[in-house]
This record gives sequence, structure tokens and C-alpha cells, in this order.
Amino acid sequence: MAHGDTASAIFITIPLSHYCEKARWALDRVALPYREEPHIPLLHRLSTTRNEGGTVPVLVHEGRRFIDSTDILVHADAACGGDLLYPRDAALRSEVDALEEQFDTQLGPHARRWAYAQLLSQAKLLRSLWSRGVPWHEALLLPAITPLARRLVRTGYRITPEGVQRSLERVWGVFRQVDERLRGGRQFLAGERFTAADLTFAALAAPVLFPAECRAVAPALQDVPAAMREEVLRLRDTDAGRFALRLFAQERGRSSAARTQGSEP
Repeated sequence: MAHGDTASAIFITIPLSHYCEKARWALDRVALPYREEPHIPLLHRLSTTRNEGGTVPVLVHEGRRFIDSTDILVHADAACGGDLLYPRDAALRSEVDALEEQFDTQLGPHARRWAYAQLLSQAKLLRSLWSRGVPWHEALLLPAITPLARRLVRTGYRITPEGVQRSLERVWGVFRQVDERLRGGRQFLAGERFTAADLTFAALAAPVLFPAECRAVAPALQDVPAAMREEVLRLRDTDAGRFALRLFAQERGRSSAARTQGSEP
């Protein structure tokens, strides 16, 4: 949830980004006040470069800049008292860190590549997704920018038929590992409560699951190509898919932090 003009942090995003959703969920979870600055692709660089970053998300808070989603989570947790997303127990913290790193590197990039591959041919749909919530003057520029942005996405994420198939296999591989970890009725991935590991898995799986509660911009499932929709339904019908959807349904709207004086009730 984005907060008002008195927010102490600035959160720079592309609304479609699942890494931005990971960071946004964390900020909401720990109740760190922020003002979100959403941008269309390419123009986001004007804000991120000015703040020592390249891609999104970027968080500017108390004179410091955080240019990686995990760094944003670690900072948000510490700034709001700690032990909210990362356990104080050293062994458990190490487990959470390892899972977060696994999802950041093995799930996030491959879910993104596969999802973009399904959507790049849908120029009108992609424009509507990229423009949602951004400043009006950026939205006006988007029709002119979209062809270049689509080319840069295709080359930057190395979207080829072979690469896309490999990415889908990697996504399924991570889901199978999470399936295995959940065996025996486990409710969370590490320990007995929600942590950064759960948040990261659910957020970075969002492009292949379309959870209703996700606050990143996403198309409606009925509006995407049939092959994408069928794959999403298959992934939803796994223990890992059901787990991520449950986390969005039960945890996305919750705050685990006590509100500081003067923040929103």
C-alpha cells in the first residue's frame, strides 16, 4: 500500500515488475511508510540512474539508496525493528537467506523471461500494462516508446524459443523443490511463521500464477494467449502453486509490524 505525501521513503518502480512486488510487499508488511514512483520502461532510468541504480526497484530512505530487492527487504526489516521478515535465530536466518537467494536467481529471472515471451506479441495488452498508474505524460509517450521497449526486452532478457523453454523448465524445477519442501503439511518454507523466504517465492512466482491479491500490474488471465493461460493453470495445480496463492490470499494484506507514531492506522 502506497502511503501519502508525508512518507519518508521513495520507492521507484515499473508497475509490471515482480521484483518490485517483492519489495512493495515487504514495505507494506513491515509498515515502512513510502511513496511509490511508478514509471514506464526506459523512462524509469531517469529516476534510477539519478539514485545510483539501473533497474528497479530502488528505495530511497533516510539519505540512503537501496538498488536491489533483497537489500530493500533487509533494510525495511531492520528499520522497523527487525525479526519481521528475517528471524533472529542464526540457523533459521541462514536458511531464509539461502531460499531467498535461490528464488531471486533461479525463479525470478526465468518466470519473467517466460511471461514476457508470451506477452511480447500482444502489443496493445503490453502497452496497457506498462502504462497503468504511471504519470500521464509518460503514458502519452508510451505508444512511441513501445516498439523500442519490446525490442530491448527481447534482447535484454535473451528471449529465444530455446531460452524460453529452458526458463519454463527452471520454473517447474523450483516448483518441484518447493513441492518437496512442503511435504508433510508444512505451512511455511522456513520455521513456523511467514518470512522473507515465503514472500520472495510468492512474489517472484506471480508472473506464472496471476494471484488476485498481487499489487503488481498484471493482465487478466482470460486476456492472455491460450497457451500461457493453460500453463498458468497447470502451475497453479501444484502444491507450490497453491502455497503461493494461499500466501497472497492470507498474508499479502497483513502487517506484522506495530505502526510507529504518526503513521497510518
